[in-house]
Amino acid sequence: MTTRTTERFALRGAIVMRTPSTQARDDLYVSGGVLRAEPFDDTTEVIEARGAYAVPLTVESAVAQRPVEQRHAHDLVPGNPATFALVRRGVGESQIRRMLVIHPADLAAVYVSGHLEAFDGRPTRAAGADLADPALRAAWVGTWVDPSRGLEQHLSGDGRYSETRNGRADAYTGRYWVRDGRITYLDDSGFWAFGELLDGTLHHAGFVMNRR
Repeated sequence: MTTRTTERFALRGAIVMRTPSTQARDDLYVSGGVLRAEPFDDTTEVIEARGAYAVPLTVESAVAQRPVEQRHAHDLVPGNPATFALVRRGVGESQIRRMLVIHPADLAAVYVSGHLEAFDGRPTRAAGADLADPALRAAWVGTWVDPSRGLEQHLSGDGRYSETRNGRADAYTGRYWVRDGRITYLDDSGFWAFGELLDGTLHHAGFVMNRR
């Protein structure tokens, strides 16, 4: 698979998981960061993705926080943000809903609102570049805690993170990137993971965190 960051593209031949529990070979059409219903014309960039899985970046605790009428906001359906991972292997429903982690060798791409965040297991920009924007820095940088699960997640202004778990400092460390309320992590131990900031609460892999 080859791809570039464009505003308008078609992802062809992937196994698309429109929801965590449904899948079918299909095409995805993206324009302006949003999934579209209709195919484009001959000038549309076509990305061949046959054999890969397009997986929604569902964060189940964030789904539960939304009003009922907004709980399909993560699904890969027309009108929703083009936010998904393209993975070289099958991914189970429970992984998507509870804790989606992907080894770099299995990750073809990550898109957030149609923007290419990672390609072929590697980030597309330097960690911390996003945080030059003062509004993003103010929204994300700091220590996020889930006391019920003994977690402190420290997001630094240089695009690095570390986690304290049950009092054990630096239990996980790595880099992170943010866009449109979504956070993409690349852990130093070798996996990608994902989260969502919703109404001041950070959701990730079953953790529900508020800033201290």
